[in-house]
Amino acid sequence: MHWLLIGYLFLFIDRPFEVWPWLGDLRIERIYMLFTMGAWLIAPKRMLPNGLHLAYVGFVFAVVACWAMSPWSDHGQPIVEDWLKIVVFYVLLVTTVFDEKGLKRLTVGFLTVMALYLLHSFREYLGGKHTYRMGIARMVGVDKTLGDPNSFGASIVFALPFVAAFWRAGIGGRLGKFALIGYTGLSVLCVLLTGSRSSLLGVILWGSILGMGLQKKWLYLLGVIVAAPMVFMALPESLQTRFETIVNPDVGPENAKESGEGRIIGLLNGLQLWASNPLTGVGPGAWRPATGSNIESHNLYGQLVGETGSLGAMMFLAILLGYWQNLRRIKKVRRDIPEWQNDLVFQIPSAVGTALILLLFMGNFGHNLFRFSWLWYGGFLIIARYCIERRLRELDEADWDTSADDDFDENADDFPPDAWHGQWERHSGHPSAHAFTNRIARW
Repeated sequence: MHWLLIGYLFLFIDRPFEVWPWLGDLRIERIYMLFTMGAWLIAPKRMLPNGLHLAYVGFVFAVVACWAMSPWSDHGQPIVEDWLKIVVFYVLLVTTVFDEKGLKRLTVGFLTVMALYLLHSFREYLGGKHTYRMGIARMVGVDKTLGDPNSFGASIVFALPFVAAFWRAGIGGRLGKFALIGYTGLSVLCVLLTGSRSSLLGVILWGSILGMGLQKKWLYLLGVIVAAPMVFMALPESLQTRFETIVNPDVGPENAKESGEGRIIGLLNGLQLWASNPLTGVGPGAWRPATGSNIESHNLYGQLVGETGSLGAMMFLAILLGYWQNLRRIKKVRRDIPEWQNDLVFQIPSAVGTALILLLFMGNFGHNLFRFSWLWYGGFLIIARYCIERRLRELDEADWDTSADDDFDENADDFPPDAWHGQWERHSGHPSAHAFTNRIARW
């Protein structure tokens, strides 16, 4: 089942049926998903308990309700249908992956699929595939759905936190580290070739977060100071000018300046739509007909309140709260048991937390509300939390068995009072105190 899920990751991200139209005519994505759902029906399943599920259910309800009440529901139907496919995959993910081995397989598979996607796109770029926009030639993704330079760059940035997670967990040994270095270099190169200013800012933020977690911060900073100017000078002049507009908008063309200002306009327009439709907004995917604009909002927060209103905004905040609760719990366990901190099951939540920061930050420059990352990364976090809690239960049970055997023999004729007091003093209030109570009852 896990390999079927990884196969769908490839179909969803690389989207070969958008590259070769004859695959699209065969409806390969739909057929593959139907087959995967059939396999899911007979596969071992488990519903992992987590409050984040409820937040997602609430947001699904909000999106469908806002779409149903929208006067432009026809415009939003493709958006909602594609997003519900992401929801279906989320359900398959969190019900069939419930151990550390499966989590490792899926996350490594995800980053491997991203590597293939980047290599495929880079190969097409070398073959001449690009778009000419803002006065420069810009690299695009090999697909059409998320192949736009900004969307393509954002996909790259949101996957980068998993590189650090696999590095710290030692996935693949020395060969794995070489592969991760190569993947990081390819990611940065592709971001630069897209000419996406928001994606470059995302890479800088990711690098800053990464640097803050290192022991030799000064050495890392020195490396960045030396490498950054060299990389910048190696870029074509057109891309140098493009990225210079981040700090000096006047050096670029007028449309590049207008593009940057458009992010603020997107937020303001979203607030206006919210004021006109406070409960449900104008509906998912209805931004263009509702505003009369020929472009999307390019702003997560304007998109959120403008298209889904107060209902969607509340459910989105519930999702963020669910992320925070899970990350806080995992952080506490990692602090209490530091010898576990480099295990992959603890590094994945760190990667998800960093990705969440990047999603919220880059939401200032892009309309990423219905991106797959919100759901799938939450699924990874839920699975990691479940595996950690299971580790703790196993540790508790082992601790109780060992300590109880040391203090008394349950087959003995007389139960030593000192043993009872010793056990209770050590374990009262312990999460597994009921285990000791059961042993007393059996005695």
